[in-house]
Amino acid sequence: MKRSTMAGNAHKLIYLDHAATSWPKPAGVERAMLGALTQPLGNPGRSGHRLSIAAAEVVEGARSALACLLSLPDPSRIAFTKNATEALNLGIFGLLEPGDHVITSNLEHNATMRPLRHLEQRGVALSLIGFRADGQFDLEALAGAIRPNTRLITTLHGSNVTGSVLPVEEICVEARRRNIPYLIDASQTAGSQPLVPQAWGADLVAITGHKGLLGPSGIGALYVREGLDLNPLIRGGTGSASEREQQPRFMPDCFESGTQNILGAAGLKAALDHISAIGIDAIARHESTLRQRTQCGLQSIPGVTVYEPRQDGPRCSTLSFNIDTLSCSDVGLLLDQKFGVMSRVGLHCAPAAHQAIGTYPAGTVRFGIGYSNTVAEIDSAVDAVRQIARWASHHRRGSAP
Repeated sequence: MKRSTMAGNAHKLIYLDHAATSWPKPAGVERAMLGALTQPLGNPGRSGHRLSIAAAEVVEGARSALACLLSLPDPSRIAFTKNATEALNLGIFGLLEPGDHVITSNLEHNATMRPLRHLEQRGVALSLIGFRADGQFDLEALAGAIRPNTRLITTLHGSNVTGSVLPVEEICVEARRRNIPYLIDASQTAGSQPLVPQAWGADLVAITGHKGLLGPSGIGALYVREGLDLNPLIRGGTGSASEREQQPRFMPDCFESGTQNILGAAGLKAALDHISAIGIDAIARHESTLRQRTQCGLQSIPGVTVYEPRQDGPRCSTLSFNIDTLSCSDVGLLLDQKFGVMSRVGLHCAPAAHQAIGTYPAGTVRFGIGYSNTVAEIDSAVDAVRQIARWASHHRRGSAP
């Protein structure tokens, strides 16, 4: 593909893949993780000596900071996992058995869909709920899909493909009215929008540490409502109730078998402190402003299709687009190699979402915006897309650009 006619800037890197993982991390994350690696720390909860206690304080400090961000009065309702995928699997496999019925949306990530499809093959009935013609999530269809054996409702909070934000508060109301647990995947919204699981009435909320929370990979969490009976995903040593060979039933130990990720907890605590210093509302406003600027800029370019949610209200900091006559892979390659813009292309581990918006199986180009991005970066990225679209238009007509 000839690219010499585009005047790019390959030297300045513009990172727009925060929906996959955040970068750069706050400086305090590196310092905290290096400190946890170099200072004397033992195994948290496994011994009574000072080094074990110091390690436990690192883990519990991160738990308390996350509880504060989520406005939870009891940090023990948070169980640490290695990522949101494990947290979702814990919620799904901890509740569903053959003969049960589960309801989800048609925008879900494979972190949810693959466990559900696996269980579907083993006797769990599955219903997918979509959006109405006006772009609103179909709450009436969800209510109508509930059966006597419906054991779980699970949806994402924000789509990693379109940026749609589902009405989780209204879904919580319906789920509680029908006495059905509701599991929310907050991978794309934690750290970017206010989350208040207890105020919503949510039963389970899955979170990852390395995206909007700005922490390291390898640590996530599951909020579990008090009183909800959930089977552990794995069983083993917890450092508690060691006289018994059965798994503890109290939080968070029942879901945290094995040595915990001390380095991840240290990095996550530093990231949460960084977010607290800025304020979650300020982060949400900044990302919303940049997303709207990106959307308006892309929609002004001839030959560019933006797959924008039609509903009113908040959106998460992600949007997808395509350029006529070019594959999303070609566009992503040009953005990277010619303009230094990092995006993600393809199906984004969410084939159901792409089927819903009509971009399956080719996929889209995705811009995932983060708090570290600037107006100048957004304008440069949009201009890069404009140059690529102009080149594609000339190329299609067979004339020299």
